[in-house]
Amino acid sequence: IASHGWRWIDYQNVDIETERADMRRAINGIESLTGRRPVGWYCGRISPNTTRLVAEDGGFLYHSDSYADDLPYWEVVDGKPQLVLPYTLDANDMKFGGYQGFNSGDQFFAYLRDSFDCLIEESEDAPRMMSVGLHCRIAGRPGRAAALARFLDYVMERKDVWICRREDIARHWLQIHPFKQASVTEGA
Repeated sequence: IASHGWRWIDYQNVDIETERADMRRAINGIESLTGRRPVGWYCGRISPNTTRLVAEDGGFLYHSDSYADDLPYWEVVDGKPQLVLPYTLDANDMKFGGYQGFNSGDQFFAYLRDSFDCLIEESEDAPRMMSVGLHCRIAGRPGRAAALARFLDYVMERKDVWICRREDIARHWLQIHPFKQASVTEGA
């Protein structure tokens, strides 16, 4: 589960105390609904304070409010290491709702398949990660769900692919690529 904050708003010009309170409400809401607090954060419409608030909270394995790379990376936020699992807007069902987006399940499937094939080819030299953004109210529509099922069937034909949650990627990265001062970018 990803959270876009307590309300679906752009936090760019929201004061830090309001954003902090909204973050706390969203965390508590997810925890009360699922029985566990979220371990990752993706606001999507961040402010200059968002990454600082994620680090300040201290309960997140990662945040995904970055489109800066294809693989996880470390940044230091207020002196604390923070794992970043970049997100994507291109392999995302939100493209069904905008200009230059997908207008059929076939387009969605073809884009996901072509992205996957390209990343598989690139992975011969280095690891790759593919994020697919899904929303129940969008990908859950029958024609779109069928396209997603075709894509998952396509991916499952490969034995060398790991299909997992962002939490799993974060835990793997923490174990295999632990924080080292030389491997970070300076954040907030």
